[in-house]
Amino acid sequence: MSRADERHMARAIEIAQSVRTRTSPNPWVGCVVVDSAGAVVGEGATAPPGGPHAEIGALGLAGDAARGATVYVTLEPCSHQGRTPPCTEALIRAGVTRVVAAVGDPDERVTGAGFVALEAAGVTVSRGLLAAAVSDQLRPYLVHRSTGRPYVVLKLATTLDGRTAAADGSSRWITGPEARRDVHRLRAESDAVLVGAGTVRHDDPELTVRDDGGSEPSRQPLRVVLGHAPKSARVQPALELGGDLGAVLDELGRRDVLQLLVEGGAHVAHGFHAQGLVDRYVWYLAPAFLGGDDGQPVFAGPGAATMADAWRGRLVSVCRLGGDLRIDVEPDRVHFPPISAASGENAAL
Repeated sequence: MSRADERHMARAIEIAQSVRTRTSPNPWVGCVVVDSAGAVVGEGATAPPGGPHAEIGALGLAGDAARGATVYVTLEPCSHQGRTPPCTEALIRAGVTRVVAAVGDPDERVTGAGFVALEAAGVTVSRGLLAAAVSDQLRPYLVHRSTGRPYVVLKLATTLDGRTAAADGSSRWITGPEARRDVHRLRAESDAVLVGAGTVRHDDPELTVRDDGGSEPSRQPLRVVLGHAPKSARVQPALELGGDLGAVLDELGRRDVLQLLVEGGAHVAHGFHAQGLVDRYVWYLAPAFLGGDDGQPVFAGPGAATMADAWRGRLVSVCRLGGDLRIDVEPDRVHFPPISAASGENAAL
């Protein structure tokens, strides 16, 4: 792959990110069409459900210039009839000669069929370019299509001494306004937000996106309560679920929840953590101390008995938000095989 290939795929990734909060349960995909002279003649991103996919939007802008062009797309083009016609057919009709895709689509209706259809029509197909970046960007979609369950993000906010609330239960505000705005961005990216019934009774949260960059959100996440919430609670209307947490995730997966944001409380956080159901921990850390052992901890429940049994993950990123830190940590596991040189990275199929 050339530097020009990488530049065009990087642009497709940038386009995909611009629609991150609007396309679910469809994947947020970016597409760039480049003519034989190397000029960009069309760009597109996935529209909200029912609208055109990224390839269709980009081809529409390219028009006749798509004939003989190379198409860069972050996800394997679909080859099945859903709410919209197959993108592979549109690419073939447009006369493109080459398709460069970052990752394959694990959806059972695709799983390589898009690449096969393109090759059968004489289109050169390459895959794996910037696959790691796209896999991270599309992680909730890829996990959902691979497992049937949502990608689970556990959000935590604590003082430096690890407390989520003071002894009297007060927790507003541990972090500053920049971190709180980031939480709303995280909610905007999530299809559902989950809390326990105890948190509803104690804090009466609304769990809506209220400060996402100063603009009105295009959608609100599904609000989920473990247990029963009072009819007068601000979280209502909410989906009330109970029982085994794995079964809860199965149900949310059936409801097309790609990303689930778990916001508390301590018993719920412990349950998801102890059962190994968390895909990413997002920890907001404030430079504050409560200075004792009577504040509320992050997890309510038994922990590791010895340091040898301590949970250890992989540090993904650390960033400063005003006076606070956001720390992202992942378990040291994956849900699906990573693309490697042996399985076709940066190689033509």
